[in-house]
Amino acid sequence: MSEGLNFTLAADDVAVQAEARALGAVVAPFAAEADESHVIHEPTREALRASKLSEFMVPAAYGGRRESVDPFLVCLIREALMPASCALDSMFALQGIGSYAITLAGTPEQKEQWLPRVARLDSLAAMALTEDGAGSDLRSVTTTVIDKGDRLILNGRKTFISNAGFSDFFLVLAKETTAAGQEGLTFLLVPADAPGISISPGAEIMAPHVLGDIDFADVELGPEARLGAAGGAMELVLGTLTVFRVSVAGAAVGLAAAALQVAAEHAMRREQFGRPLARHGQVAQLLAESSIDVEMTRLLAYRAADLARREGGAALTQCTMAKVAATEAAGRVVDRCVQVMGRWGVVRNSPMERYYRQARPMRLYEGASEVLKLGLARDLCAPYAAARKEN
Repeated sequence: MSEGLNFTLAADDVAVQAEARALGAVVAPFAAEADESHVIHEPTREALRASKLSEFMVPAAYGGRRESVDPFLVCLIREALMPASCALDSMFALQGIGSYAITLAGTPEQKEQWLPRVARLDSLAAMALTEDGAGSDLRSVTTTVIDKGDRLILNGRKTFISNAGFSDFFLVLAKETTAAGQEGLTFLLVPADAPGISISPGAEIMAPHVLGDIDFADVELGPEARLGAAGGAMELVLGTLTVFRVSVAGAAVGLAAAALQVAAEHAMRREQFGRPLARHGQVAQLLAESSIDVEMTRLLAYRAADLARREGGAALTQCTMAKVAATEAAGRVVDRCVQVMGRWGVVRNSPMERYYRQARPMRLYEGASEVLKLGLARDLCAPYAAARKEN
């Protein structure tokens, strides 16, 4: 999207969007199988590899398609992939989410070792943040890293980790006491085959997802495993969110739009009381409200992603707004669409039933709506709080 109030996609953006839609069409015949899998679905992985879309997740210097990772293109791609397959969208997204801290703070050797493999999908990436007692409140993590001078010792347990058991490395968030004696959070780049790591299958959720739990027992790492400064992980977390949080909005818009298309086609095809469902006032209202939600959140998502493309971290508030708005709207839209389709909307493994289950978790991951709204309200009120102190 060009700078300013230009609502037309640039030619390069349209070309990338077409690539993503083409990949969705390739995966569509086996999407239902992929979306019910709790392990990596290899045909989906091979299709994504062949498309080379994962190249958008790393800079050009390490095999990427653009000089830097472009939040707008990631958002656009996810909007096209999510309607085709939740598993495909997740696999694509995690290549960036699980590796971006290396792009930001990795050593030249780490970048050379891992980023080209991420771009080619030879290695799967994973970010290990959450624990049983630490979800939205990341400062509650209990996983620890101790600096022994010539090595780092990692201990702890991570749960609900996407790609665990299949990824080749983890970006692990751990608590560390810095040289100054202050406790902070540190990011570590941990090879999945490091001694002391054990992985167990994770919980099975309503929209199947590749999840696992990871135990770290006296895992020894070189000092270079620390990404960025000791205690400096939150800067890398925020940098990752700036690029990828808005892409959740793109995926939500894509899912909502696909659900609405299925419902609209059904409403025109099915007749009751002598006319198509869409000609009944209450049904028409459900469809119209959903169409408004889709277009409204698409515009917000595109604007936020374009700001992130041009302004980086300064756009995080807009990206957060887009994520909240689009995921909440997707829930409303899909619920209305199920209502439009009646019994046909709840048939197990039908597209609409899959959309319904897939929409719900989107309001939770990468920041639950309620937690994100607290931050948005704080940002909104900050100028008035400052004025109150002055008075």
